[in-house]
Amino acid sequence: MAAAPRIPGPRITKVFGAINVGSFRISAMIAGVTENGEMVVLGSGHRAAQGIKRGYVTDMQSASYAVRDAIERAEKLAGTSVSSVWIGCSGAGLASRIAQVEVPIGGRRIEEDDIEHLLVAARDGIEPDGRMVLHAQPAHYTLDGAHGVANPKGLHAERLGVDIHVMLADGAPVRNITEAVQNAHLEVEAVVASPVAAGYACLSAEERELGVALIELGAEVTNVSVYAAGMLLGMMAIPTGSADITDAIASHFGIRRFQAERLKCVSGSAIAAPSDHRELIPVNGPGEEQVGPMARHADDKNRVPRSELVSVITGQLDRLVGEIGKALKLLGFTGQNGQQVVLTGGGAELAGIADYAQGALGRPVRIGKPPSLRGLPEAHGVPGFSTLAGLVLYAAADPVDIRSIGPRYQSTFKLTGIALARRVFEAVKEYF
Repeated sequence: MAAAPRIPGPRITKVFGAINVGSFRISAMIAGVTENGEMVVLGSGHRAAQGIKRGYVTDMQSASYAVRDAIERAEKLAGTSVSSVWIGCSGAGLASRIAQVEVPIGGRRIEEDDIEHLLVAARDGIEPDGRMVLHAQPAHYTLDGAHGVANPKGLHAERLGVDIHVMLADGAPVRNITEAVQNAHLEVEAVVASPVAAGYACLSAEERELGVALIELGAEVTNVSVYAAGMLLGMMAIPTGSADITDAIASHFGIRRFQAERLKCVSGSAIAAPSDHRELIPVNGPGEEQVGPMARHADDKNRVPRSELVSVITGQLDRLVGEIGKALKLLGFTGQNGQQVVLTGGGAELAGIADYAQGALGRPVRIGKPPSLRGLPEAHGVPGFSTLAGLVLYAAADPVDIRSIGPRYQSTFKLTGIALARRVFEAVKEYF
């Protein structure tokens, strides 16, 4: 992919490139794995998104230009170039399924060939219903129905089973994202669903095992994912995000979007304070000349009450978190075992949002950020870059995809839609 750059410390043995295609920003990262297995960020960069709307490419030329610009910024800092990348995708009608298949073993010791036979059977049982399969990965194995087996080789069983996590997407939007990256003179290693990448960055193995909801608050798309038993059980996409809060602020005060975004990020909050009504916030930035008419409800210095700003923000959050609550209920995240909620994405950087969501959802909420990777700039160690960091972690983990297994066996096992639906129901009932 690229020549390993020289950096102080252990030698870099492999380099990975990643591009996260968001509606607010296009971000890029180049990272390497050292000979002792440590992940090191060599360079990262971002720029405003162009040609992307709610996770879909709407202008191919603009999107390709933005991708090229972002990767060149990362390459300049890394001191090396990449020819291929892993892409993060948040739109494209993402949907998650759990499929299960079993093969008879007859009580004998399980060999490597048995595991491959099982995975081939699972591969042949995927039913994408005309959609594109982004991932088809074994989450964990079962021995005679007992769950939680990480590696069954060498164990005895009557029947060996596997739970497969299948991520589906609409084909045309994924092809558009892929083409936008290819037009930027980059090969595509794989398209990775952003909930999967963000999970690698934000969630611990214990959280994924016990049960956790991961909420990605993007600019124009909010992805709600539910994990349990170590795997992603289901997800839903809500076509609303933090940019809708910005638009509501701009509309309410009659100001430009960039001014509304600055007000939200610098002075906005999801929690009201008693002193808000006494505090006036300047619409113009330091040294900035007046742009357009004065803001509505502003004083003669173009300052607006902070209480009014917070009211607009919480009004939008009421609607968004209401939709998140409905999604969690539909995904079965209602029992006692799945209590933890993790917020990530750029929208999770809003002051007070964890406390607000905790009160609205009635569950413990924490903010999910990228792990402390060596070389990761402080500006990129925030929730808005979780998916980007997760992409290089995913690439380095190199998870098994059953579609890459050779057709050495002719499988006679096929998973039916009824069996798949029953498995999802059982998993949700067991863990939530």
